[in-house]
Amino acid sequence: MTDLSAPTERAVAVADAYDRLNLVHRGRTWTTEELMLGFVGDVGDLSKLVMADVGARDIPGHRELLGHELADCLWAVLVIAARSGVDLGTEFDRCMDLLDGGIARSLEAAGA
Repeated sequence: MTDLSAPTERAVAVADAYDRLNLVHRGRTWTTEELMLGFVGDVGDLSKLVMADVGARDIPGHRELLGHELADCLWAVLVIAARSGVDLGTEFDRCMDLLDGGIARSLEAAGA
């Protein structure tokens, strides 16, 4: 089983710190829906950085930004999963098993 407990605990601790900060500055915390909207924006930023990485866009310093944006997206996924009560390690394994099985069947059917 894939153990994501340590990165999930750290991600949730940072999310909790953001909640405290937002309470001080805005009098409210982000809902899971707002966190998801932030994640969608981060995925848009990530897509531009990946395009820059393959030469389709010009973004100075994109290599340094790419790692940060990937980590930011991972943080959001871990927090959304935790706040939604999803065991992401278990679901990741289940998903990979399904994908592996489908690929193996397709390769077998193709005679490869």
